[in-house]
Amino acid sequence: MSDKFYITTPIYYPSNKLTLGNCYTTVVCDAIARFHKMMGDDVFFLTGTDEHGQKIEKRAKEAGKFEMEFLNEIIADTKDLWKNLNIEYDKFIRTTDAEHEAAVKKIFKILYDKGEIYKAHYHGKYCTPCESFWTEEQLVDGKCPDCGRDVYDADEECYNFRLSKYTDKILELYKTHPEFLEPQSRVSEMVNNFLKNGLTDLCVTRKSVKWGVPVEWDPEHTIYVWIDALSNYITALGAFSDNDENFKKYWPANVHVIGKEIVRFHAIIWPAILMALELPLPKQVYGHGWMLIGGGKLSKSKDAGKKEIFDPRVLIERYGSDSVRNFIIGNIPFGQDGPYSQEIFLNSYNTNLANNVGNLVSRTVGMIQKYNGGVIDNTSALEPEDIAFKENVRQLRDLCIKYMVDMKPTQSYKTAISIIEACNGYTDQVAPWRLQKTKTRKLDSTLSFGCLQRHNLKPILFCFLSFQTK
Repeated sequence: MSDKFYITTPIYYPSNKLTLGNCYTTVVCDAIARFHKMMGDDVFFLTGTDEHGQKIEKRAKEAGKFEMEFLNEIIADTKDLWKNLNIEYDKFIRTTDAEHEAAVKKIFKILYDKGEIYKAHYHGKYCTPCESFWTEEQLVDGKCPDCGRDVYDADEECYNFRLSKYTDKILELYKTHPEFLEPQSRVSEMVNNFLKNGLTDLCVTRKSVKWGVPVEWDPEHTIYVWIDALSNYITALGAFSDNDENFKKYWPANVHVIGKEIVRFHAIIWPAILMALELPLPKQVYGHGWMLIGGGKLSKSKDAGKKEIFDPRVLIERYGSDSVRNFIIGNIPFGQDGPYSQEIFLNSYNTNLANNVGNLVSRTVGMIQKYNGGVIDNTSALEPEDIAFKENVRQLRDLCIKYMVDMKPTQSYKTAISIIEACNGYTDQVAPWRLQKTKTRKLDSTLSFGCLQRHNLKPILFCFLSFQTK
């Protein structure tokens, strides 16, 4: 019986200007999902968009459109990009989906009836782009500590979630389940920045925002992003609906893969909500690093004038979708920040795809066609160098698999490229173009051993690439 494997990206803020950095999480998750499918697991891969809130209201108004009209155009563009990157998700959830909104209302009511949510009044600082409330002490130079933008005073009636009561429980979670939050550097960040001095209760509704899910018994209040957006991981599976078979089957998630800037929401607020609902916690939250350009995080707003450099659509058009997948998976150590430049991108493309994968496939297939009429004889006797090469490939393949099991996709991909390099080296060493002159049986074993199929390499490479390189 296959194992269940449920992997999620965060739901993205809708934008028709998605950068290469925005593609990072989805491409990596797609590679991990493909790997588990290759291993025979029953995989469910979720992605989607977070479509409520003040930002959407404002942008739709500026565009002179109704919110759903505005959103539908952007979501179509987002799905088109994922298609061009050969992202094979199992569900794309939108927080404007009727099923999601109905489940969110139920979740809010359950928490309210349990006394986990209470009516209050909020006064403090608010960052619209991050949809985050902050205290004066949390600001950095008077600005949002996450994005560095200006904040404004917010003063309104709200409903609060009793996040403060979960400080010790979250600390205990980190202690008893050290694998819950990875890499371990994220644990220190959460403890030192948020948990050490105790959590404060969390504002979970807005009266000043109408584009969202209304509180059923108090419709002047709109359910705020945390309970709305974070709940997508279970509502996408049918939780709190009449059809919850997938929820029973796949929850708890094996891993939520997220950017490090939203670890707090997924490693503190989300588990607290689940604890309040008395539901199992995800097995792991993995906060990866950023793609950096010029020493800073790749940003839609700050780097808008550099479209040619990091627009994934331009890169796909010029170099094929695998060029983007190759760069993202192979050049940024998973869990760490990594630099992006056009030079790094092209060097990686030429080295990994053109010179290694492309060269191996092209010349091996060409020689099989030219020398053997397109037929490979796998029964040829093996000579000592063949046996040594076969064992080397087997060890590298096993290492490639181990790295993926251990959530180290970058190291796994680099190992897969090492196998390709070994195949190219073997072909150079044995030189089938010379063997074909004598028509010895050695030619058959050489052509067989130099190709992907003989060593079951194509399925491994297919985890990372989709063979759409131009």
